[in-house]
Amino acid sequence: MSAWRAMVPLGKTRSRSISDGIPRPGDPMPMPPRYHPATMTWRSEFEAKRTTPDEAARRIPRGHRILLSSGASEPLAMVEALVRNAEHFADNVIEHLMTLGPAPYVQECYQENFRHNAFFIGPNVRRAVHEGRADYTPVFLSQIPGLIRSGRMPVDVAIVQCTPPDEYGFVNLGVSVDILLAAIESASLVIAEVNPNVPTLFGAGYVKADAIDLWIENDVPLVEAPRHELDEAALEIGRNVASLVDDGCTLQMGIGQIPDAVLRALEHHRDLGVWTEMFSDGVLDLIEAGVINGKNKTIHPGKISSSFAFGSKRLYEAVDRNPTFTFHPSDYINDPIRIARQHRMVAINSALEVDLTGQVCADSIGTLFFSGIGGQVDFIRGASMCKGGTPIIAMRSTAKGGQVSRIAPILSPGAGVVTSRGDVRFVVTEYGVADLQGKNIRQRARALISIAHPDFRAELLNAAKERHYVFHFELPPKGSYPAHSERLLRTVGAHKVFLRPIRSTDEDKLTEFFYSLSETTVYKRYLHITKRFSSRDILALVNIDYSSDMTLVLETQEPGSESRIRGIAQYFKDPETNFAEVAFMLADAWQGKGFGREMMKQLIEVAKQHGVLGFTANILETNLAMLQLFHGSGLPVETTRREGCYEVRMPFEKEAQGIEGLSARAGGERPELPA
Repeated sequence: MSAWRAMVPLGKTRSRSISDGIPRPGDPMPMPPRYHPATMTWRSEFEAKRTTPDEAARRIPRGHRILLSSGASEPLAMVEALVRNAEHFADNVIEHLMTLGPAPYVQECYQENFRHNAFFIGPNVRRAVHEGRADYTPVFLSQIPGLIRSGRMPVDVAIVQCTPPDEYGFVNLGVSVDILLAAIESASLVIAEVNPNVPTLFGAGYVKADAIDLWIENDVPLVEAPRHELDEAALEIGRNVASLVDDGCTLQMGIGQIPDAVLRALEHHRDLGVWTEMFSDGVLDLIEAGVINGKNKTIHPGKISSSFAFGSKRLYEAVDRNPTFTFHPSDYINDPIRIARQHRMVAINSALEVDLTGQVCADSIGTLFFSGIGGQVDFIRGASMCKGGTPIIAMRSTAKGGQVSRIAPILSPGAGVVTSRGDVRFVVTEYGVADLQGKNIRQRARALISIAHPDFRAELLNAAKERHYVFHFELPPKGSYPAHSERLLRTVGAHKVFLRPIRSTDEDKLTEFFYSLSETTVYKRYLHITKRFSSRDILALVNIDYSSDMTLVLETQEPGSESRIRGIAQYFKDPETNFAEVAFMLADAWQGKGFGREMMKQLIEVAKQHGVLGFTANILETNLAMLQLFHGSGLPVETTRREGCYEVRMPFEKEAQGIEGLSARAGGERPELPA
């Protein structure tokens, strides 16, 4: 034992020689680890601290609080030594974030020796928490290091996994930096499990060897996290999330099927960055494809910024001594202010349950604690504060094999709110995207019901009616939203112009659109003047059965503004004839710009896919623009004039090329079109 170490009794905090990358008031100018002044004595001093796992375990006093490194960096040999020497311990609390390896200390036979306190509940300790043999601390990941340093969440002993020391006298914490630097600073005893398989990560994870009191060697591969096959629901969620991500954004995501599906769906994006508390193998694929390059990041441009990672051997080899990756503590990476400074931050997080008002439960199933708060709120709030930021909650629509809806009238009794209804914006399932920001309860309930599994929509709507969230005459959304029919048509000035199927949540936009129309435009569509468009009428238009009917909306999006509907094109199929009545409306300022032709083209395409044999229409004889649209559609046009109107029939089976060569059909006549 060195002289300075003998001066510090167990249970007392001392200053540690660590490099957490965060300057503090009064600190000298930090020097990079490569050039840190080192004496030739550190090697012999470090070697003198070498011991066995059992001896290291027996150096831990009874009643002391022990923090383990997490994820793939779990110190496996020391965990085994703790339980092997269980008779030495009494009421020792073992704390950590989620670990990938075994957690034998939570077994019932060790209740008098150890008690686990989870900052995030993993599968290896979940049963113990449920049975009351372990505790759970709900806490924001960004706050844990500060709480450790302040003593509010005290750490007496830190057991970490690290690399062997380099030639400058530094070990590296590898793929788990997160909360470890604060623990090493605060603990009176630091035990290192030195593993040559631990990758060296650039950033703040360097710790000077003299901060370690005891060390053991354990040459074993890092624990790997298996990747699961992506099913269709996960892939659809990934596509829906990817539709919210623009080129150049900065990403935060977790691990699992949904994050992997999102990353796969981003394969055609460009210039993405990563600032995330954790990541796994899916990120490597996008780096290799050139999709992730970090060129637009405002902090650490060109680099992947994180605090921990776990995945396959491929991941651990890829990050080793790779300057593309930089790892920093959780109070740095998860700081909402730093997150907000990123370029167009996109935060993608998961949930166990969301109620109809937008409250998100992510850590419990009723009264049973399941996981943890983690970094969800840190990143949701950071992305919300970021200019152009996008906070997203992504989840499957059901649980328990489709028996339970994750969108619920109310959260299960005992469930806690992790992300409040005021923080949430986008909620995504395999059935679509619900945008809740700035929306009232009626709008939120309707949006969330529209992305629930179809089997539960009627039940959810009835529950919403009972609580007076929605109108009593509303009907449940029908079918799944056909996102594949969305199109970006062009850009007009600052407006991006989209053509997409109508959504059941378009009531307010459609109402605004109708009241923006001139009386002439309304009269041409309905053949009479309409002074009021009631909620009942609007809801009947937005809630359609996509398998038989279709309404396409022409929508414009200006940066920083809410999108607006500028036109609609719709057809309603007659099941007896399989012909569909078609109608169009365009805002006055958007007429005569060619959008009608593009709407007609896509409407024909969709109709054919659903077995429609042709279109019919009833239009005023003075509505020459609509007549010209029909005759220019490439379809044969049969017209019959009756009482100031044309009855129009356009079968699909005999397509023509434009209006050239068309002649009036039997029993009809060719109207005169403007030149």
